[in-house]
Amino acid sequence: MSNIAVVLREEITRLSRKEIRSQTKALRNASAEYRKKIAEMKRQVSELQRKVTSLEKQVHRNIPSQVGEPDTKSFRFSARGLRSNRKRLGLSASDYGKLIGVTGQTVYKWEQEASRPREQQMAALAALRRMGKKEARERLEELSKEGQ
Repeated sequence: MSNIAVVLREEITRLSRKEIRSQTKALRNASAEYRKKIAEMKRQVSELQRKVTSLEKQVHRNIPSQVGEPDTKSFRFSARGLRSNRKRLGLSASDYGKLIGVTGQTVYKWEQEASRPREQQMAALAALRRMGKKEARERLEELSKEGQ
């Protein structure tokens, strides 16, 4: 009798393992597919991060490259001059700030002589001094397109 019980138990175990394998096969395949997609997305994210980093470096390089070193040293800051230049270009403080890389509130503080621009911002201010209305508007459009 024990022989039949052992054989029966082994057969039941074998059949149950077979059934479990067939039931989990779909899950294993789906899991493998998800892992592939996750790996692909990770590669895309790292590639996009590399591109963003290089673009950020280009943006930071473009602002100082518009103005040479001698210009920033000879450039004097004047709140009245800043205000008149902004009015000449026909820009709001917010738009003017976007061209420099600061907020509109910062521009207002400079105009009110509550604070002074840093050296890097002085370079951008010097570049804006030489810009015309049309060129300033084009640069604003470029910045808004890059932000989207």
